[in-house]
Amino acid sequence: MKSRKTYFVSDIHLGLPDRERSFKRELKLVNFLDSIKNDAETVYFVGDIFDFWWEYKSVVPRGFVRFLGKIAELTDFGVNVVFFTGNHDIWMKDYLSEELGVKILHRELKAEINGKRFYVAHGDGLGPGDVSYKFLKKIFTNKFLQWCFSRLHPDFAFFIARKWSLSRRKKEKYTDFKGKEKELLILHSENVLKKEYFDYMIYGHRHFPLMTGIGETSKHINLGDWLINFTFGVFDGKNFQLKTFKNNTAENYVTDLSKTFKTSF
Repeated sequence: MKSRKTYFVSDIHLGLPDRERSFKRELKLVNFLDSIKNDAETVYFVGDIFDFWWEYKSVVPRGFVRFLGKIAELTDFGVNVVFFTGNHDIWMKDYLSEELGVKILHRELKAEINGKRFYVAHGDGLGPGDVSYKFLKKIFTNKFLQWCFSRLHPDFAFFIARKWSLSRRKKEKYTDFKGKEKELLILHSENVLKKEYFDYMIYGHRHFPLMTGIGETSKHINLGDWLINFTFGVFDGKNFQLKTFKNNTAENYVTDLSKTFKTSF
């Protein structure tokens, strides 16, 4: 029997930068998910699926209904769907798991698939340094401060969050590959490998696609994004590939470390 495939996607940022451009990406994403539903065993969304997500007890963000409907279709079809929380949608609670049947992970995953060992994480706050963000993440995950934010009216709260996200987007620099000695996630991978072996170490967060060897036989993978690169990872039971979804068809992605990857937002 032919083994079914495992897919990895990250950094879609639905909602960014406005409804019109986000909607076009959403439709492309839905087409991608429709194209893989017959051979997918599991689909991992490795963080920052939404540019902002917050759940009140009876209110969730409006929009994204085509994407959410497709996820419901996949889970009804028997596909396992896993959502990692990223730094933009860290506040997921139980709404999506209850409504869509997805599994939500708030930390890294260690898994074995067809005899290969996988380490999967969004990547924010991992690796040495980046002290300012690690402090900011402690604020974002503080239960009392979350309770305070929930006291705000949803229209006002979502307005503040989206303004914050857009302002951060202008300051953040997702540019080129900095070299193995400077990429924090690669340094993190190397540190993890000193204690435990993994065949594939997969991350989102950095927005540019990359697959490079680390250690003796391991692979470090940045999944890229769905802002401009439209890349995803797929494991067929034997090999892992990084691919691009173009014109509603998948193509092999050839990593060129001399290229510079820049977001358009």
